[in-house]
Amino acid sequence: MSDISILIVDDEPDVREIISRKLKKTYTTHTAESVDNALKIISKTNIDLIITDLVMPQKDGLFLLKHITKEQPQIPVIVISGNATLSMAIKAMQNGAVDFIEKPIDDLNIISIIIEKALENSKNKQEVKRLKTLLNQDFDSGEVIGKSVAIHQVMEKVKRIANVDTTVLICGETGVGKDLFAGLIVKNSDRKNKRFVAVNCGSIPESLLESMLFGHKKGAFTSAFKDQIGYFEEANEGTIFLDEITETTPAFQTKLLRVLENRKIRKVGDNYDIPIDVRILTATNKNLVEEVQKGNFREDLFYRLNVIQINIPPLRERPEDVQVLAESFMKNFANKHKKPLYRIAPKTLDILLRQYWKGNVRELKNVIEHAVVMTVHDALLPEDLPAYILAAEKGVYQTEVLNEYFNLEFASAKELFEKRYIVQLMIKTKGDVSQASQLSSIKRQNLYEKFKKYGIDPDKFRE
Repeated sequence: MSDISILIVDDEPDVREIISRKLKKTYTTHTAESVDNALKIISKTNIDLIITDLVMPQKDGLFLLKHITKEQPQIPVIVISGNATLSMAIKAMQNGAVDFIEKPIDDLNIISIIIEKALENSKNKQEVKRLKTLLNQDFDSGEVIGKSVAIHQVMEKVKRIANVDTTVLICGETGVGKDLFAGLIVKNSDRKNKRFVAVNCGSIPESLLESMLFGHKKGAFTSAFKDQIGYFEEANEGTIFLDEITETTPAFQTKLLRVLENRKIRKVGDNYDIPIDVRILTATNKNLVEEVQKGNFREDLFYRLNVIQINIPPLRERPEDVQVLAESFMKNFANKHKKPLYRIAPKTLDILLRQYWKGNVRELKNVIEHAVVMTVHDALLPEDLPAYILAAEKGVYQTEVLNEYFNLEFASAKELFEKRYIVQLMIKTKGDVSQASQLSSIKRQNLYEKFKKYGIDPDKFRE
């Protein structure tokens, strides 16, 4: 039995007994025949979740729900009823109920599934609250925006390592904002008032990379007409950020390894080393372990750079961040282009939530700017979105997405499709599990099993 306590509130003794018997093998259960009795138990006992009937004599379940939402909002409440009207059920959801179950409950397993999902969701909310509290203590979050647990965990890690003067490797797909997190580390470090030099290694020709980073002496090569300091020397006492570090050659990697080991640089054409005091941050959109195995990246350099690793999750794995990011971008671009925008239309938001976002946050940002520029309304409508987004909505799927299925074995492709199908179902029904069950002909219990399997939270799709 776990230490999680569940309170069952119902004026029918049989209902209390049946549900309690089902749950007490896993949880500690308490029962109450009335709201007043329930409130007494809550005042004396730590309750983690409440299951309450809606229709009861005197004070009803809605009264209890409102009280809990106001006084102890961290406790999830599941409502059950066989006599409640549709409007009562809707009102219960609007007042904070995490789910609604109709009586008679034919399959008691569904209660266990809903409880597990509700407790996990509650845990995630408390984790976000905890992380926000930690981050609010002398932490500058800069331009990083998001409300997902994943992004708050990354920011909490940034806070912990910002003042630890060591190398950091930032990993993530193209467009997730690796440069933004590099800047966040600097902004919260002891070197924040010193120079911060960002270098995209992939954009500098290999023949110039060593000279650009380490500097050169006059006459070192044909166009070296004078001594030139490099980015490392420019960043002395500050921080240097080397983006796309995997785009460098093994020969250059050897020289960078020497800098990391000796904390000295040597200009091209010089015979003397120059001591430097620089914190080094690097980033890549590739799997460095695989690059090492392929022989494209030095293993000893990988270990030197990988002292602290920060992984930025792709946008498709944190859909709860899409709306807050889109709204922030809309406000910024509306101000930039002098547009009186104040909202994103619900249908437009539905479309944005359905996208795969191969280009991640950067792609979303570009899509929103396009929409802001093109709109003639005071809100962003579907027709304001780029053509390729609307084409995907009509079923003209991007080649990359189709290839993703064809590159998988059948079983894996089937799972990927099923996960996306369930997500689309939740978007379409706005998180209404009953409606989703009717539309898809998938039993509610089976839907909840799929939610658990794929880590899908219906609550996140509710308006």
